[in-house]
Amino acid sequence: MPILWLRVALGCYAVGLLYALLALTQRSHLLNRIALPAMSLGMVFHFVSLTESVLLSGQLALTSVHNSESFLALLIMAGFMIVYLVYRTTSPGIVVFPLVFVLTFVTVTGQQPFLLTSPAVRSSWLFAHIALIFTGYAALFLSFGASILYLLQERSLKSKKAGIMSRLPALEVIDEIGYRALLLGFPFMTLGLIAGLVIAQATYGRVNLVDPKILLSILMWAVYLVLLYTRWNAGWRGRRAAYLATAALFSAIVAWAANYFSVFHGFVQS
Repeated sequence: MPILWLRVALGCYAVGLLYALLALTQRSHLLNRIALPAMSLGMVFHFVSLTESVLLSGQLALTSVHNSESFLALLIMAGFMIVYLVYRTTSPGIVVFPLVFVLTFVTVTGQQPFLLTSPAVRSSWLFAHIALIFTGYAALFLSFGASILYLLQERSLKSKKAGIMSRLPALEVIDEIGYRALLLGFPFMTLGLIAGLVIAQATYGRVNLVDPKILLSILMWAVYLVLLYTRWNAGWRGRRAAYLATAALFSAIVAWAANYFSVFHGFVQS
């Protein structure tokens, strides 16, 4: 049943994907009206899928590839809904909706039933570590989405061409969305790394800094810190901040990919 609900969620997310694709080429008043309700409904079914998997297995095994991708997609959608409730704009969906659809699609097409793989997964510290880190990832994706919108809006204003960009919020609002997403995500990322270090110390008696995942995660956190510092103290805004947010997202993707190569910190098979 968790897979069934996830497939229903994917169908709802497909509406958001279509909205994002058409928003870049033409106006679609019908999709503008139904995209947000469809994505909201998809989020509900997505949450039901994850909740039911927890009830069936006793706890959600986020250490598997597909479970983690599903959880990340839900967190990104939750972040988008927070942005919508605060700013009343669906414009970040142009970037967020395709990403959520792809993550959910990969989960549905490759997912086996949600199962626990080892007693270690039952550790509350491990769950907290993954949940906190993924919340930081979701915030980075939202900040990146705002950065893309900022660059597109800036280019549209300079060229004085109307279109989808004319319906985007002001540059200051887009920039604020990206900045607040970073402020929200950094504490989660920091606490998640601390929890991971505690787990490594308790499990192996040491923290292996040469492990690809640990090393790249620390480097990602450093890039995240630099991004916040340049915005807070150096006053970086606009295009420079957007480029740096892109670099931070790239570092996060590299750190995520390290899960496939890490000896002590790899994804289990789902």
